[in-house]
Amino acid sequence: MKTTYIKVAAFCVASLVGTTTSIASDPIANRQAMMKNVGASMRVAGGMAQGKIPFDSLAAELAMRVMNSSAAGLSSLFPDNSKTGGDTEAAPKIWEDKAGFDALTAKFQEASAAAITAAKAGEGDFKAAFGAVAKNCKACHQDYRIKKN
Repeated sequence: MKTTYIKVAAFCVASLVGTTTSIASDPIANRQAMMKNVGASMRVAGGMAQGKIPFDSLAAELAMRVMNSSAAGLSSLFPDNSKTGGDTEAAPKIWEDKAGFDALTAKFQEASAAAITAAKAGEGDFKAAFGAVAKNCKACHQDYRIKKN
């Protein structure tokens, strides 16, 4: 179990450092890196919520903290000059409906904050709170992401 804590803590530190450096220099690359961190956290948390990974309160909390810190700066990673270029999956709707996008990122931040608290309370509470996080991710990806193969 101690190894799990160390791995999750190292992952969290690396992901936070990776997403906070030089955002202005390449917003597309930075948001893709941030989304990879969120995806890794989602796999850990989702695995626990589905019973595929044994529930670990600290690992669940840390995964949600990565998601929550990512949600806090998410909108800043979509400046007007990053609509095209790179290998972006960002849909034009992000800039066409910025208020809607910002509202979903706020809901993502709220849901992940609630899941942090729930992770400390236990597996049942975490599973219930995680559902809102997953639902929010799905809604944003349906409306604001272009799925590429």
